[in-house]
Amino acid sequence: MSKFISLTSVIAAAVFFLAGCGSFGAKGGYASDTRLYFDTAITVSVYDDRAEELLEGCFSICDELERTLSAQDEDSELYRVNHRTAAETGISDALSECIAMGLEAGELSDGEFDITILPVSGLWDFSSRQGYAPEADEIEEAMERVDASAVYLDGNRLTVSNDDAMIDLGAIAKGYISGRIKDYFREKGCEGAVINLGGNVSTLGSKKGKAFKVGIQKPFTDRGETIATVNINEGCVISSGTYERYFIDLNGKLYHHILSAKTGYPCDTGLTQVTVIGDDDMLCDTLSTVFMLTGKEGAEKIVKDRGYDLTLVFVDNESKAVLFDPETGEKEIAEGEVIDLT
Repeated sequence: MSKFISLTSVIAAAVFFLAGCGSFGAKGGYASDTRLYFDTAITVSVYDDRAEELLEGCFSICDELERTLSAQDEDSELYRVNHRTAAETGISDALSECIAMGLEAGELSDGEFDITILPVSGLWDFSSRQGYAPEADEIEEAMERVDASAVYLDGNRLTVSNDDAMIDLGAIAKGYISGRIKDYFREKGCEGAVINLGGNVSTLGSKKGKAFKVGIQKPFTDRGETIATVNINEGCVISSGTYERYFIDLNGKLYHHILSAKTGYPCDTGLTQVTVIGDDDMLCDTLSTVFMLTGKEGAEKIVKDRGYDLTLVFVDNESKAVLFDPETGEKEIAEGEVIDLT
């Protein structure tokens, strides 16, 4: 299947770059292209005289990492790990780094986040918007296979002592990929770039000497309606929310894709969306899901206790938006407000 897709087919994203849509082909030191990886539209825009060359290099990285981190691709390294014939195996640096991040996230969330959630998440259908909740006994049986304590990592040696455990890196992989692409751009001396992985926006350098404007999607609205706009030079703006993948059952109950590893059901922490703004793409991507699971108070405590240099935006179920900075605390923000982090 071709990895090229039309921009009109991109599903509404949690975060998006505020700019006119470019097309493939350099013009005035600019080029942009969109391709499909991990069933996610990945758009990369480059502000550099070598834009086309740099784009091809970054999509080569996407090719490589899809063959490494996809839990669904039967040719991927992670798929082979999940269908292993021995408890211990050697793994690549990329897979090791992502699993290490996942295990750390499990500890941070007190077990609400678990990279072995795949047997449970596989029961849920959030793609059609016409799904239904699995039977309770199905979830209970699958929960017996959720066990991050069975995963032991020693450098590039991975041991999974539970034969039925399967690893899912969906909450980590996009951040790892954008981080790798940024590393590549830095090595090449790229002047500026925007990397949008299905709503995870990461920026490098500048847009011809100007800051980037990144919109935070207003939950449950058409793409382009923002709850706030972030002005940023180099960093990432990454959101998770209940509106990204969900369905409503015949009784009118909404079920979303962020599952608690303690219950097997969608979490309910009073939040519709969490946006994490920082410098480390993989960390911010992972924490956006972790903080949906822990709730606002838990998220703020983790940031303070760990000394993370992050800015958070919470949107609760009543559409109230709150900005949190570990140094200045909380501040309610009005719809459409500009958050200037330049």
